[in-house]
This record gives sequence, structure tokens and C-alpha cells, in this order.
Amino acid sequence: MFTILQAATAAQPQGGGWQMWIMLALIFVVMWFFMIRPQRKQQKELQAFRDSLKKGDKVVTIGGVYGTVCEIKENNVLIEVDNNVKIRVSKQALVKDFTDPQQ
Repeated sequence: MFTILQAATAAQPQGGGWQMWIMLALIFVVMWFFMIRPQRKQQKELQAFRDSLKKGDKVVTIGGVYGTVCEIKENNVLIEVDNNVKIRVSKQALVKDFTDPQQ
């Protein structure tokens, strides 16, 4: 039994650790390329959208509330959701712009 175990361990190549590090590096590169990079791009686009808000833009909040921007302050926005119904939300809660580009 002992000789079978010795033969099995002798058949495995020694010093193959660098191949493992190359594989780990490749996995990290693939994860960065397909997961981290697109997420950062999306975050930059969302921040640019929030920074470029102006009065009259039609927006949607994270909670699904549709409205029109009435007033913009540093960290929050006043949006009109119906006739004379206005709510103040954080800029971070705005996710989409539905302003018609034809106007």
C-alpha cells in the first residue's frame, strides 16, 4: 500500500506552482474585464446624468416615481409628480431621464 502512494506522489510534477499563479491572474483579468469595468462605466454615466440635471427634465426615481424637475440644489431635487404635487428627493435616487430629445 505504501509503495502505491509513493508511486502516485512521484508521478505528480514538482514545482508547478507558477502555473497556478498564471491561472489566478487570468481569472482576475477576465473578471475585471467583464464585471468591474462595465460597472464603473455605468456609475460614471449615472453620475454625469445627475450632474447635468436641469429644470424641466423628466426623471424616474429608484422607487419608480415619475416626475419633472422643478428645483435643483446641491444634494437634492424637487420634482413635480402631479399637478401641484411636489416631492423632494436625493439626487442619488434619480436613475433615468425621460426628457424628449426633440424639444
